[in-house]
Formats: sequence, structure tokens, C-alpha cells
Amino acid sequence: MAEETHDKQLETVMGLIINGGNAKSSAFEAINAAKKGDFELAEKKLKESDQALVDAHNTQTGMLTKEANGEHATVTLLMVHSQDHIMNAITFRDLAGEIVDLYKRLDKEGK
Repeated sequence: MAEETHDKQLETVMGLIINGGNAKSSAFEAINAAKKGDFELAEKKLKESDQALVDAHNTQTGMLTKEANGEHATVTLLMVHSQDHIMNAITFRDLAGEIVDLYKRLDKEGK
């Protein structure tokens, strides 16, 4: 049973890392699209980033709910790393939105 719990926790943590990476990657793609003037693609990529963050948030909420119900998770370096990934992805997504807006403004003013 303990092995199953460990495996499930590892799967959850890896999902957080993947979602954080996907969110950051999509946000970076949004910046690149805006830089090229493709604002439709930029908005699509920001939405993809947002969805990955929603998925990560839902996973975190599940973990917090279990913790609140007395199902304490073992805190590992990998778990801390996954939280770091999510926090960095959120920050990067916020900045990417601002950069896309700036490119839109520059494009509008240049026309």
C-alpha cells in the first residue's frame, strides 16, 4: 500500500512539473508570436498557458484537500521542485501577457 501511495504521489508531482513546463513554454511561444506580429497565435498560446496552469492548480487543490483531511504527503525534493516550477510558470505567464500587450501597442502605434 505504501508503494502505491508513493507511486501516486510521484505521478502527481511529475504532472505538476509537466504542467508548469508546458505553461512556461506556451507563454514563451506567445511572446515569440507577438514579436513577429502574430497576435492571434500569441493569444492562443497565452490561453494554452492558462489551461496548463489551471490543470496544475486543480492538482494542487486536490493535494491540499487531502492534507486538510489528514492524508499527509511526504515532502520530497521533487515535490518542492514541482512547486517551484509552478510558481515560476505563473510569474512567466504574467510577464508574457504584459509583453504581448506591449508588442500589440507598439504595432498599433507603428501603423
